[in-house]
Amino acid sequence: MASWSSTSVFTSKVPRKILFMFTLSLSVTYLFYSLMSCYNSLQFPLQENYVYQGRLVTEDTTFVTLREKLYSASQGFVEFTEAEGTTSSPTVKGHAGAEQRTVEWIRTQASPTPALERDRQEISTTDSELRVNCTSDYGEKKLPQAIIIGVKKGGTRALLEALRVHPDVRAVGNEPHFFDRNYERGLDWYKDLMPSTLEGQITMEKTPSYFVTNHAPKRIHSMAKDIKLIIVVRNPVTRAISDYTQTLSKKPEIPTFEVLAFKNRTLGLIDASWSALRIGIYALHLESWMQYFPLSQMHFVSGERLIVDPAGEMAKVQDFLGLKRIVTDKHFYFNKTKGFPCLKKPEDSSTPRCLGKSKGRTHPKIDPDVIRRLHKFYKPFNMMFYQMTGQNFEWELEEDSESRSSQD
Repeated sequence: MASWSSTSVFTSKVPRKILFMFTLSLSVTYLFYSLMSCYNSLQFPLQENYVYQGRLVTEDTTFVTLREKLYSASQGFVEFTEAEGTTSSPTVKGHAGAEQRTVEWIRTQASPTPALERDRQEISTTDSELRVNCTSDYGEKKLPQAIIIGVKKGGTRALLEALRVHPDVRAVGNEPHFFDRNYERGLDWYKDLMPSTLEGQITMEKTPSYFVTNHAPKRIHSMAKDIKLIIVVRNPVTRAISDYTQTLSKKPEIPTFEVLAFKNRTLGLIDASWSALRIGIYALHLESWMQYFPLSQMHFVSGERLIVDPAGEMAKVQDFLGLKRIVTDKHFYFNKTKGFPCLKKPEDSSTPRCLGKSKGRTHPKIDPDVIRRLHKFYKPFNMMFYQMTGQNFEWELEEDSESRSSQD
């Protein structure tokens, strides 16, 4: 009986005190370590190691991790809006700032959330999500390493949109017109227009009017002597009609194409001062650029082949820029109504994304005699252009089939 009584006292009084003290101790210990963890994560993020998808990630490999994720999702096409080029992302000042924000991103990704579990099972993040959630918020703004300098109505927008699918290309959506209209604003203003890039990514912009701007070559050369230049060229006759069609859609009251193309149609005097025709004298404009840049820094894209074989032209462009061939034939779908390829997600049944309504306008019917005279006018300039570039674009072969081309 005595034994039972002592045991009862032990279990009723002493354990309660011990249990209370033990529980209090655990609570205080948990609170202490929680506070220390928060303090360390806020003050010393770069001293920690993080595990992302089962792999050790340190500050030395954070950018590599981001880039691998970009590559893993690069097979999906993303729709980009014009506004992207005008809405600048938060600027990260300096490499240290970029690293710190990158580490914070990895910390978030490493947390055991349902979203991460889905991402581990299938990497289906779209390209736009990556650019909004990762790339646009990390890295630093740089002056462009490559510029699409021309030509107007040659296919520059189609080329830029295809390039923006590539995970290693970051480009301004709108045309900055820095070297022809806004040069007095300075390089800092120009640089601030650029999207943020990670190490290894290329910053690009396109402004087709640069090619025909006299002072653009010198200005670009003074910014970056080793910059890469891309020029999209097209049969100058078709290009001129397309240019006129665009103007006509905005100003229906303008004279006919035939009236604007000639100083004196009876005498056959073509008005080469008309901008729609002058732009197509490619050899004349190229001479200015060759005074500052070697041909090795220029790449000429055929506007015609960009339509019939976009993947082939994109392979050449990616090689020229030193990029891995990510954009392939899987990214293109030919739209018979529009008359040119549209971008799509590879191995995806979703609706392909075509260029806007400003592309694919029906050309007005032009007098065949005018077209024939324009071909004759451009022929010597085309031959000179072929010699200068070392490429034969075979525009003369299109003379007989020009009347069948009714789409922009």
